[in-house]
Amino acid sequence: MSTVQYILGIIASLLTLAVVVEMLRRRRLRERHAIWWLVAGGLAFVISVFPQSLEWAAGFLGFDAPINLAFFASLILLFLVALQHSAELTKVESHNRDLAEQLALLEIRVRELETVKVRRK
Repeated sequence: MSTVQYILGIIASLLTLAVVVEMLRRRRLRERHAIWWLVAGGLAFVISVFPQSLEWAAGFLGFDAPINLAFFASLILLFLVALQHSAELTKVESHNRDLAEQLALLEIRVRELETVKVRRK
């Protein structure tokens, strides 16, 4: 690995971590959504500082090439992010449906009260 690649890897991983932390600080990203991105940034930082750790892990886990392990880990990470977002979406859709039902019941109640008020006049 050349010095330029080494430095670019460190800068990219630190930039990723900085962006996620800044988004957390400005409340543009919630903690539960930031966890996987912080894990990815942290792993990228460790691998960029200690590139031999990826080679060691690839050999230990039986991967032919370290890049295969990196792609596999990235795929798993993105799968976990998608799964987390799907769970959040399901929760939000359920909450939205409950709110729509409550709104419909309240509208019926308002109409009933308005008709009672009109009849009394």
